[in-house]
Amino acid sequence: MEWQDHIVANPAVMVGKPVINGTRITVEFVIDLLSGGWSHDDIFESYPWVTNEQILACLAYAHDRIKSDRGLPVD
Repeated sequence: MEWQDHIVANPAVMVGKPVINGTRITVEFVIDLLSGGWSHDDIFESYPWVTNEQILACLAYAHDRIKSDRGLPVD
């Protein structure tokens, strides 16, 4: 699965933040839900048009963004 098939960024949509293609749901929002304890089923219940592939694409996008990060000190 290629996240590029599901995640897009357009300056006219959500100020250019990466979103699930065809929606205004940002990758940031999906990651926030998951980190807040939401399950995939919780997301499907609240946002029935979002697919499992799209959730996984959000995670893959986030992974690609941070995998080359050298990191900052954690205080």
